[in-house]
Amino acid sequence: MERLLVALAVVAVAAIVAEIVRRRRGTDVPTQARHQLPNQLDRADFDGSGWLVAVFTSTTCSTCADVVHKAEVVASDEVTVQIVAFQDRRDLHERYDIDAVPSLLIADGEGVVHRAFLGPVTATDLWAAVAEAREPGCIDDVELNGKDDTAGGETRSTG
Repeated sequence: MERLLVALAVVAVAAIVAEIVRRRRGTDVPTQARHQLPNQLDRADFDGSGWLVAVFTSTTCSTCADVVHKAEVVASDEVTVQIVAFQDRRDLHERYDIDAVPSLLIADGEGVVHRAFLGPVTATDLWAAVAEAREPGCIDDVELNGKDDTAGGETRSTG
């Protein structure tokens, strides 16, 4: 009987010590995705002088190719579309801390980013965002899907 009580006491002490050690160790914080797009670009890094649609891509990304195709359609005398493939311009991806593609930025002549898309974008949303950036108030915000989240193909407005 005495041995049983000693064994139970040892098990109880071991359980208490194990719980104390577990609480002190804590749990690892899960890794958080960054995926933040810049609010400002240096226009000297890009072609043109007016409005800019900068599309940060990768040549191995099929979604990027679709976004490039849609972006090229908005090019005009007033809007420069520049494709910034990681394989060709890694320096710009690093400078602007682009860590996910496709990333599309709509910036004015001073480099202020008015709209940004991370992930796929519809042609309608892109056209509306360019129009709204160039002429604020011309598009209803509901039409722009103007959420403040830049993940999953949603938009972010900075203007």
